[in-house]
Amino acid sequence: MSHLENIKPCKIRVLIIGFENEIRWGELEYFRAAVSDIAGAGHVLFHNHTLKGYRYSYPLIQYKTWGKRPLLVCLNEGVDEVHHFFENRNGKMILGDREYDMKIGRINLNRFTLQTWDKTFRYKIYHWLPLNQDNYQKYKMLDNDIDRAEFLGGILFGNILSFAKGMGWHLDKELLKVRIHDTGTRRMMRVKKVMREAYTLEFSTNVFLPDFIGLGRNVSRGYGLVRPVREKK
Repeated sequence: MSHLENIKPCKIRVLIIGFENEIRWGELEYFRAAVSDIAGAGHVLFHNHTLKGYRYSYPLIQYKTWGKRPLLVCLNEGVDEVHHFFENRNGKMILGDREYDMKIGRINLNRFTLQTWDKTFRYKIYHWLPLNQDNYQKYKMLDNDIDRAEFLGGILFGNILSFAKGMGWHLDKELLKVRIHDTGTRRMMRVKKVMREAYTLEFSTNVFLPDFIGLGRNVSRGYGLVRPVREKK
């Protein structure tokens, strides 16, 4: 198997920090705020707010839950910045109205090469937020699942391009392939005090995506989490 040679690959670092004790999904925002406070307000990558407003680039420190346990997903410069959290943590944090023991369960640092391939990889994306005020009505007017999957595929295509740009990878959109296999399942979720439709579905692309990264909107808050689909033996 060989990757397409007319695009330059990009090497990235991904650090996964898993905590042992469980939290509820609704506590993830408290967890994010607490980690940011511990690291210090001056370290923008933890919260993406600057003195001039908001850092709109792809988040390099993301907060997730998997198996009811929180994760920190740090990419590139986020890997270097996360030491500010470790230097200042004292083992406890407050999540809403309860104390939480920040015991670390695992730490995994990996290096990946982002590139396009002549094969596709299959993934599942969880709590993905593809629809906004601009495209919601367009999507609702589609009357069959084939058109809906194609519409969502176009949005995911853009999300992968945004991820690539955030990683410093100049991905030629002519080389990118994305296919959504079905429209998945939907649930209403509260995102920044607004109820939104979140999708969980399977897709394939010719880009190898690191485990636990986020795609789409609000990835720093756990939405759009990507995991590979294991082939059945």
